[in-house]
Amino acid sequence: MKVGTGARYSALADMPGESSRAERLGYDFFSSSETNHNAFLPIVLAAEHTERVQLRTSIALAFARSPMDLAYIAWDLQDLSNGRFQLGLGSQVRGHIMRRFNMPWGSPAKRMREYILALRAIWDSWQNGTKLDFQGEFYTFNLMPPFFSPGPIEHPDIKIYIAAVNSRMLQVAGEVCDGVLLHSFNTGLYTKEQVLPNLEIGAKKAGRSLSDIDIHGGGFIVTGAGDDKLEAGIQDTRNRIAFYASTRSYAPVMNAHGWNDAAQRLYRMSVDGKWSEMSGEITDEMIQAFAVVGTYDDIVDRIRASYGTYANSVSFSIPVENRDDEDRLKAMLVDLKSA
Repeated sequence: MKVGTGARYSALADMPGESSRAERLGYDFFSSSETNHNAFLPIVLAAEHTERVQLRTSIALAFARSPMDLAYIAWDLQDLSNGRFQLGLGSQVRGHIMRRFNMPWGSPAKRMREYILALRAIWDSWQNGTKLDFQGEFYTFNLMPPFFSPGPIEHPDIKIYIAAVNSRMLQVAGEVCDGVLLHSFNTGLYTKEQVLPNLEIGAKKAGRSLSDIDIHGGGFIVTGAGDDKLEAGIQDTRNRIAFYASTRSYAPVMNAHGWNDAAQRLYRMSVDGKWSEMSGEITDEMIQAFAVVGTYDDIVDRIRASYGTYANSVSFSIPVENRDDEDRLKAMLVDLKSA
């Protein structure tokens, strides 16, 4: 099992130290997200200050950009990092794409599939000099004069991952992606009944099997040095589960457990602005379904028991305040990677 960690992103200036520290600790990959900052700029700095660790966007928003724009960014990052870049993409939801980014929306799974095929067509034209002539329902690219082509690079095979929750996007991941980034809002039951079967459906369309797909994570991990630290983490996780459960796009996960009524109540509370009250709807049963919970002494075994049957990689970390914490984390990473 591969293990990664993400940029905390207090400031861009912290990225060289954060990424080099991740490499020193023994992580397999270092990722950056796109919430209140751009996802790609941290990767530039991380590429300059590391040599081994894989670098991944987890995730960058696809539909906020043209595939051509993203193709240039990914190509340059792959070249800069000597082949260590992995492009993790997500669709976001309709409101954000249309109202925050003022970009078109519709048929997100079909659009994502076409987006990825367009990326690969563009990259092929740069690497092999093939004529760019991509014709799709959502995207068309047929102009690439030599002056605008960056030309071939040493490591042209850029791995593409997408974040997926619902059945259609999971099938897209299985069909055209190298891997899938499972959402934190995920359970073992939903993985068994929806995630793995739909990934396999998509993989079969491309003549592949489930073993050809790199499956990352899924669910929350809550840990601490003792029970008192665990309780604070559990409360934070209640808040996060409540937030995601209030979003209708994630309703299938709640429905799989028969928690439809709770999801409806949470949606109404979010509309009414009752954010501080929402965590009260999250039961202990829900915590156990969505999260792997354990102290430092047993969390590694519990992660391996929960994820080891289907996941190729997970994200994991603990706070490091001194040398003892760092040594403990290194040992935990070694144990996880042996799964």
